[in-house]
Amino acid sequence: MFDRIAGSYDSLNAVISGFQEPRWRRGLVAACGLRPGMAALDVATGTGAVARDLARRVGATGRVVGVDISPGMLERARAHAGGPVQLTFCVGDAMALPVTDASFDAATIAFGMRNLPDYRRGFAEMTRAVRPGGIVACLEIARPASAVGRLGRVWFEAIVPRIGRLAGQGDAYRYLVASVRAYPSPNRIVAIMERAGLVEVTWTPMTFGMVTLHVGRRP
Repeated sequence: MFDRIAGSYDSLNAVISGFQEPRWRRGLVAACGLRPGMAALDVATGTGAVARDLARRVGATGRVVGVDISPGMLERARAHAGGPVQLTFCVGDAMALPVTDASFDAATIAFGMRNLPDYRRGFAEMTRAVRPGGIVACLEIARPASAVGRLGRVWFEAIVPRIGRLAGQGDAYRYLVASVRAYPSPNRIVAIMERAGLVEVTWTPMTFGMVTLHVGRRP
C-alpha cells in the first residue's frame, strides 16, 4: 500500500493536515535536543521529511539513518535527499531494526507507530537503538477531545477518505482513518513507552489535540 501511494504521499499529507505537518515535524525534531555531530534514527521514515530535518540539525559531522519497510517510499526519500553524506536510508522492519544497540542519540517516528503490529515492541526497538540518556520521540495523529479538536476530527474522518478517493487512493485513506481509531489514548501510549524501558515520558497535544508528541528517555 505504501509503495503504491508514495508518489502522492507528501502532497496529500499537506492537504490532509491543513498544511500544519511542517510545524508538527519541527516540534518533533526540536524535542530530540540534537546538536551538530550527533546521530539520529528515523523509523518509518517514508519519504524522508523528518530525516532531512534531523540531518540539518546534526550537520555535516553528524549522522542520520532513515528506515522504512517500503522500497517505494525510500526511492522518494533518496530522490529528495539531495546527497548529504550524513543522511542514508535503508529498508528495514520497525519490529527488528537493522541497527546496532546504543548507536544513536535520538530515535524518532512520525505517523508510523499506529501502523505497527506491536507498539511496545516498536518502542522497545527504538529504545535499544539509542544510547543511555538518548531520546525516543513519537509524533502521531490523535482523536482530540476538545470542542475545536472534534471539528477537526469530523474533517479527518468524513472528508479525508473522500480526498483519498478523489486522488485514486481510497483504500489507503480509509485505512488511515481506521488506524487512527484503533490507536491507544495518549496516556496508554505513555504506559506502553514505560513498559518498553523509557523513563520521564511526557506527551504534548498539538493543534487542538489533532496530533500528539510523546517523548521519553532511555535511562
